[in-house]
Amino acid sequence: MAYKTTAKDAVKIIKSGDRVFIHTAAAAPGILIQAMTNRHNELENVNIISAHTEGPVPYANPRYKNSFNINCFFVGHNIRPYVQKGSAHYIPIFLSEIPALFRSGRMPIDVALITVSVPNKKGFCSLGCSVDISNAAVDTAKYIIAQVNPNMPFVHGNGIIHLNKIHSFIDVDEPLHEMPIKPISNLENEIGKNIANLVDDGATLQMGIGGIPNAALNYLSNHKNLGIHTEMCSDGIIDLVESGVINGSKKVTEPGKIVSGFAFGTKRIYNFIDNNPIVNMMDVGYVNDTRTIRQNPKVTAINSAIEIDLYGQVCADSIGTKHYSGVGGQMDFIRGATLSKGGKAILALPSRTSKGIPRIVPTLKTGASVVTTRAHVQFVVTEYGVASLYAKNLKERAKAIIQIAHPDDREFLCKKIYENSKILVHN
Repeated sequence: MAYKTTAKDAVKIIKSGDRVFIHTAAAAPGILIQAMTNRHNELENVNIISAHTEGPVPYANPRYKNSFNINCFFVGHNIRPYVQKGSAHYIPIFLSEIPALFRSGRMPIDVALITVSVPNKKGFCSLGCSVDISNAAVDTAKYIIAQVNPNMPFVHGNGIIHLNKIHSFIDVDEPLHEMPIKPISNLENEIGKNIANLVDDGATLQMGIGGIPNAALNYLSNHKNLGIHTEMCSDGIIDLVESGVINGSKKVTEPGKIVSGFAFGTKRIYNFIDNNPIVNMMDVGYVNDTRTIRQNPKVTAINSAIEIDLYGQVCADSIGTKHYSGVGGQMDFIRGATLSKGGKAILALPSRTSKGIPRIVPTLKTGASVVTTRAHVQFVVTEYGVASLYAKNLKERAKAIIQIAHPDDREFLCKKIYENSKILVHN
């Protein structure tokens, strides 16, 4: 039976050499994280494992490098400076494969630091807005230490844990981390409109968070019978659910349900998923499995990129040699969408960065990683239109992509293609 204690006493179970998992995204347990970090003088080589987390990462301070060895499956904004300086480390891996790392024992978890909902009358808590890889970590950890937070929603799915399985817990009443909704720019609206034109009625959607996904959702109000099966969801889906556009009626896996690995956004999405019978928050070993994804009809996977070359190679996790984000579930869903009957794999990005740097380039930067190969990409979308690449040869691909590059970049791209590969893209 779990016992209630203080954060200081709860983290005493952590010993040198342990592997400690930290709950994902908005569920990151900040008070327990700080309490663990406060023990840095007593600990050596504690291995921190996480995906994207929100909030402070005090254990990443270079002064504590002998106490904490940091490995992350995704490079979020809080850990990015440390990864880029080499004091924290990035593990490239498909999101769908991480639960098996824990469950197989290849990466055993000694302690899981998590945030859970208040237990129900039968003593069950929920991992709430972040089931993702956290479910597998909790299933396999030797010790589980929890922040019990009344602001964490109780969410249906397989992220349910009984209080008896928790070693110790602390009571915390603080808001979950949020991602504010920013106004959608004209550029994002143009990209969103182009994406929406590719979405068929009855499609099953996978998309992320931010201005471009939200803009695309805004243009789907006249669609019918859309479904959601995605690694993450946010506020943008709620209006379409309430209007009946998203109803999941055409889905094969869990028809009528919104299936996601985690939710991140504002308090609105957390309230929406709380005890909502149409929402199943699930382990990404299931959500991101291409065998699961492909069963649904017209899976439309909408993902982003940092840079795309003229043949369709996608860099999505680094800027040259600088690690910026992570592989995540992009390949899981792009492959699943391609294998789905009537599915579409879409990469969407502005033609240039906010500083005017081209994002459609002749070749990827030196050291840039290829997250999605040119063989996997079907559609590339910018504010200037849609390039259909599937089953096109290299010359046809280059011509299509140049047409959606920034107009001021097109002549240069044509020239570079001719110089570098002798593929003449002019008629």
